[in-house]
Amino acid sequence: MSEGSSALSVSAALGIAKRQLEDVAVRVVGEVSEVSANPRYKAVYFTVKDEKASLPCMIWNNRYASCGFDLQVGSLVEMTGRFTLYAAKGRMNFDAFSIEPVGEGKLRMQVANLARRLEAEGLMAAGRKKPLPAHPSRIGLVTSPRGAAVYDVLRTLRRRYPLADVVFAGVGVEGAAAPAGIVEGLQRVQDAGVDVVLLVRGGGSYEDLMPFNDEALARFVSGMRVPVVTGIGHEPDTSIADLVADFRASTPTAAAEAAAPATADLGASLRESARRMHQVVSGRLASTGRLLDRYALMPLFREPTRLFEDEARMLDEMTGRLGAAIPSNLAAMGARLARVRGALRLGVASAVPPHAADLVRAKAQLAAAGKMLAAPHRRAIASKSATLQALSPLGVLARGYSIARNGSGAVVDSVAKAKVGGMLSVQLADGVIESVVRNIETEELALEDIDG
Repeated sequence: MSEGSSALSVSAALGIAKRQLEDVAVRVVGEVSEVSANPRYKAVYFTVKDEKASLPCMIWNNRYASCGFDLQVGSLVEMTGRFTLYAAKGRMNFDAFSIEPVGEGKLRMQVANLARRLEAEGLMAAGRKKPLPAHPSRIGLVTSPRGAAVYDVLRTLRRRYPLADVVFAGVGVEGAAAPAGIVEGLQRVQDAGVDVVLLVRGGGSYEDLMPFNDEALARFVSGMRVPVVTGIGHEPDTSIADLVADFRASTPTAAAEAAAPATADLGASLRESARRMHQVVSGRLASTGRLLDRYALMPLFREPTRLFEDEARMLDEMTGRLGAAIPSNLAAMGARLARVRGALRLGVASAVPPHAADLVRAKAQLAAAGKMLAAPHRRAIASKSATLQALSPLGVLARGYSIARNGSGAVVDSVAKAKVGGMLSVQLADGVIESVVRNIETEELALEDIDG
């Protein structure tokens, strides 16, 4: 500025500053310290900071929605944008074009996206989670063989529930190869026939817990035949394996306590069950005894013969009547049988002759009637037989005539049907003559011969 130039107004000065600032586009990394995401606003306002300074920022709602994650206080983010100046308040902001998490924040965003996808598929639904067995006989344990978690779990199981066998699979719990190893360990203990599986590890950074956010591991845990209890890290940390497991405990020790009942609690439960059972049985026996006492005082049970007194009297009376009636009935039936036997003996001799004569007369009558019925039919048959005899060709042959047939079997009734040299079969009354035609003479020739 020259010494003689005029002073600028506030708005003009801020306009110059605004134009200069908006020409600067940079990438900024910082930790989110404040977030204001009011749905009524057109933009999300937040602040990022480092050890020495803080920067107020804003991002329009459409750009914020495309980022794919939510700003959280304490998250480390990297922004691309430009500086801008709100002239009305003289306030400078950083207008962010895009925001993405950095470091652990980026990992958390990836885990959150995977968690939302698996939740949409139903892998985290409460309805698919399997109940834990009340008294497991075999408990599977999958964790690092070198960490403190394995000793915490074994110590807790030995103290609370030494009745169960422990099937242990030592696996790596950090690094890129850890998810595949954990899956193999889970498969091994499941194949060993355990009733429940403990998947645990001690605390660590968020990056250390990333193997338990693996998608393949999460799908395997959700598909296991036996319930899975997780105890991964500490209370603030929740992995995807925790979300798909059937029960999530905050620590390895808590996981062991959830899977195995305490023997003291089991003993108390058994004693309480025994007390209730004794109380129920005692009450049932007492009430049954009182009921039996009431039955014993009833007249029916003190004098049981009264129950069938009338029937006994009736039975005695009928027995007496039956005893008196049988001998008299037998005597009457014997006398009747003797009379029938005598009548049969006398009647056979006198009844046979009359019946024999009736049979002879009936036979003669049947014979005469049969002859009368057959006579007209016999006469008709004789007449028809004579007619058939007269018309029969055999009768004609018997009178000296014959029938001539040519070689094809046709009757030769004209000389025109015969040929010189041809065969003729001449049928007579008593046989057939086979002959050869040597000469044929017509009827006129035959008549002329007769006339001559």
